[in-house]
Amino acid sequence: MTQAAELARAVGEGDRRALARAITLVESTRADHRDEAVALLEAVLPATGAATRVGISGAPGAGKSTFIETLGVHLVDAGHRVAVLAVDPSSARSGGSILGDKTRMEQLSRRPEAFIRPSPSGGTLGGVARRTREALLVCEAAGFDVVLVETVGVGQSEVAVAGMVDLFLLLLAPGAGDELQGVKRGIVELADLIVVNKADGDLADLARHTAADYSHALHLVRSTDAGAIDRVRTCSALLGDGIDHVWQAVGALVGAMRASGELEARRTEQARTWMWSEVTETLLDDLRGDPAVREQIGGLEADVSSGRMSPAAAARQVLAAFRPR
Repeated sequence: MTQAAELARAVGEGDRRALARAITLVESTRADHRDEAVALLEAVLPATGAATRVGISGAPGAGKSTFIETLGVHLVDAGHRVAVLAVDPSSARSGGSILGDKTRMEQLSRRPEAFIRPSPSGGTLGGVARRTREALLVCEAAGFDVVLVETVGVGQSEVAVAGMVDLFLLLLAPGAGDELQGVKRGIVELADLIVVNKADGDLADLARHTAADYSHALHLVRSTDAGAIDRVRTCSALLGDGIDHVWQAVGALVGAMRASGELEARRTEQARTWMWSEVTETLLDDLRGDPAVREQIGGLEADVSSGRMSPAAAARQVLAAFRPR
């Protein structure tokens, strides 16, 4: 049995250390590890596809970590096995990341039916780590029937999660709007479900008003969707109020997509997009590692920086020097 097959077998048997090793392998940037990772994914692929995949995004201050922990505990109590892929922002300068979600979700991390994996975004646009899709499949192969993917904040480039999950949930704080004004239409169009958190105490009325505002916004961008108003919920993750209704909405929406064939079509398109994304990223990695390109890149960057050469002309020289293996 090959090393990848042995690791896949251990993952399928629920070995948590094997699961952690498998995700580390698929996240590795080493060229030799990529071959092993591809073999691993091929081995686990037949055991994937049964989980409900939910992406969760929201502006800082919306309470994503508290919401995910409360939702995760609710799901575990209901008999589910929950995996959380929490993507931490990486420093643009050092490449380091805090990786603090496991400490922020202390209660959930103690539950044996839950698995929390913080991963650095590595500066990847889309708010998710480059290998989040692969980590998601590995978690499914390990028997987790709900996978929650937490993204880094909200912004124009942070919607890639919608391209790898069954349902995209946008979490908002009461009164949210100003910080989303520039991207509101795009985010709302992508959101399958909007949840206004912190609907408790003095913020309860404001949360209801915010929910009503977004129900109206959904009607505008989903004019043919008769059930748009049902796609907005309020909850208090701190108190646990409304969390059951949020999950009921998730189940109803995913169930409707499955019945209509939309879920299968969505996953089919996601797989196709993933393939071409992998082609693009692999070619870029190969280009940067090509000896002929590395030999020229320093001088070309200096010429571009000084204005002696246009970026377009430099790019052509890079491509001319590239010899794909």
